[in-house]
Amino acid sequence: MNKIVKGMIAMGFALGMANSAFSAEALKLGYLVKQPEEPWFQTEWNFADKAGKDLGFEVIKIAVPDGEKTLNAIDSLAANGAKGFVICTPDPKLGAAIMAKANSMDLKVITVDDQFVNAKGLPMEQVPLVMMAATKIGERQGQELYKEMQKRQWDLKATGVLAITADELDTARRRVEGSLSALKAAGFPEGQIYRSPTKANDIPGALDAANSMLVQHPEVKNWLIVGMNDNTVLGGVRATEGQGFKAENVIGIGINGVDAVNELSKSSATGFLGSLLPSPDVHGYKSIQMLHDWVVNGTEPAKFTEVTDVVLITRDNFKVELQKKGL
Repeated sequence: MNKIVKGMIAMGFALGMANSAFSAEALKLGYLVKQPEEPWFQTEWNFADKAGKDLGFEVIKIAVPDGEKTLNAIDSLAANGAKGFVICTPDPKLGAAIMAKANSMDLKVITVDDQFVNAKGLPMEQVPLVMMAATKIGERQGQELYKEMQKRQWDLKATGVLAITADELDTARRRVEGSLSALKAAGFPEGQIYRSPTKANDIPGALDAANSMLVQHPEVKNWLIVGMNDNTVLGGVRATEGQGFKAENVIGIGINGVDAVNELSKSSATGFLGSLLPSPDVHGYKSIQMLHDWVVNGTEPAKFTEVTDVVLITRDNFKVELQKKGL
């Protein structure tokens, strides 16, 4: 009898272990991104997969380039038994619709890179957010621009700041304001800072915005170019080239890194000095690790997790630094 009881206990223990292992294997979490073709999001996905392997869950990766595909993806995740998802939304204004659908299906949500906003355009601060520190990365851009200007010993009176703005986007506004505040704190005259709004945060949009401002200030001999990402700064640099400025009279520092590779690979230097490379690896791993801990352990994440790790990549170091990030 004792042998039978012992055998049953052993069998029950083995089945319990098997069920426990099966439960761990069965955990599925989603990771939805708006532009899967971009190196930034590829890296986020790669490091989310790494977290999945380290912690024992499956990552369901889905591209969500628009609102319809986003809502369909949530349906798909629920049908596949996922318990939650990380999302970089294609449109922050989808936040209320995303949360309504996720809540109806009992899915936990963490947003990464972009914060949700409600119908009134106000931040949905109750949804956990993992995002690079927009103001701080902007301040670093301004500091690096000022440092390079001093290194080149430019005449401050003949120098202007071309700030390509997109104030309707919160992240863009905070980055640019951070950059300009750092320049002013370092001693750059506010009266020599010229703002030009862009219709699109890409090279053509920024080029148009920059051209319209450059022609208004023929007295400026040297330009510092501020923008919310690599492409807005590159558009500004292209505009200066088109209007006859030499590379040594222009300093542009972008943000994101991955869109600067072609420019930094050019054999001769341009007005684009470099870019501030954030941490898609940290975003990808940390966001889904937080989601896992929330689902498995009930550890609710902080409402805002600020990622501050950035490195300035230039023609001298960009290959090594990109490789470190898995880009």
